[in-house]
Amino acid sequence: MPPLSIMIKPASSLCNMRCEYCFYHNVTELREVASFGIMQDSTTDNLIEKALKFANGESVAFAFQGGEPLMAGLPYFKHFVDKVKSANTLNSKIYFSTQTNGTLLTDEWCEFFHYNNFLVGLSLDGNFEHNKFRVDANHENTFYKIVAAADKLKKHKVEFNILTVLTGYCADHIDEIYKYFRSKGFRYLQFIPCLRPFGDTTESELYMTPQQYADFLIKGFNYYVKDYVRGQYTSIRWFDNIVHQFLGNPTEQCGMCGHCMHQFVAEGNGNIYPCDFYCTDEWLLGNINDEKENFDTLAHCEKAIEFLRESLAVPDKCKQCKFYPVCRAGGCKRTRADRDYCESYKKFFSSCLPLFRAFINEKK
Repeated sequence: MPPLSIMIKPASSLCNMRCEYCFYHNVTELREVASFGIMQDSTTDNLIEKALKFANGESVAFAFQGGEPLMAGLPYFKHFVDKVKSANTLNSKIYFSTQTNGTLLTDEWCEFFHYNNFLVGLSLDGNFEHNKFRVDANHENTFYKIVAAADKLKKHKVEFNILTVLTGYCADHIDEIYKYFRSKGFRYLQFIPCLRPFGDTTESELYMTPQQYADFLIKGFNYYVKDYVRGQYTSIRWFDNIVHQFLGNPTEQCGMCGHCMHQFVAEGNGNIYPCDFYCTDEWLLGNINDEKENFDTLAHCEKAIEFLRESLAVPDKCKQCKFYPVCRAGGCKRTRADRDYCESYKKFFSSCLPLFRAFINEKK
């Protein structure tokens, strides 16, 4: 990963959709202020200037998320890119990316993303039926709007990947979902487990049981390996990282190394948090508009250190598990806080470890 990674919420928690499983909506309900509105240019400028100074010529990744980040408007993004270009006097390598629901994408947006080398993450859970939880303000399925957005991105040669929220329902239909994505030519995929709100123990088709997750991992990895062997490789981020880890290489995905990593999340008013899942009043590190604050002070403040330290704890059962070197205690601490998927990982590794030989042979 780049030395400095900053996730930016340019429109705070504002969104034009009402997805039934939105984790950030649940996070913001825990704050005294749920939405900080559109980020002001002065906050944007402070953020960029302090980021580039902290990077000191090393690379910087600016990743825009929400809510729906495109609600900040194209002028906001143009200002952001122009400011980076003018302030980047030490010639840091800059990476831009954004995650979007796709419903606001226009040709103009796509031209901008292409010209400025943005990597776009497009949220889509499969075909029309699988996408039933991704609804707009009128509770209508947004599937056709998202597919139209994918077509626009292809038309303008914008690099993009597909992000799927892995509900219990989607886990049960991985065969259909994977085949649909392959039929559309989507070759870069992410699947992230659907999380219950903090403290919620509700069971529904939104949330996977350990057995559903195990079945998804086993079926999905078999598809992944078969396509790889056939020379039709499709990137699935979690599988990419677990293979890298198995081969003794570092992972790039936060959480898969067994503990949290330094990350900064900037909310619309300049508040800085250590993680997208923990943008709560409890874990507020500071505000980038404070003259006394910079990314060095924020990284080494007491709360930032406490946040990282908490993630270092390894359960005794994990220390004794033969799969610990590749599982690393089940990944992201927010996922672990929601549900114990230990048995899911054990079933996955027990079933699929022989398939890893395909990648060992390739390495040789």
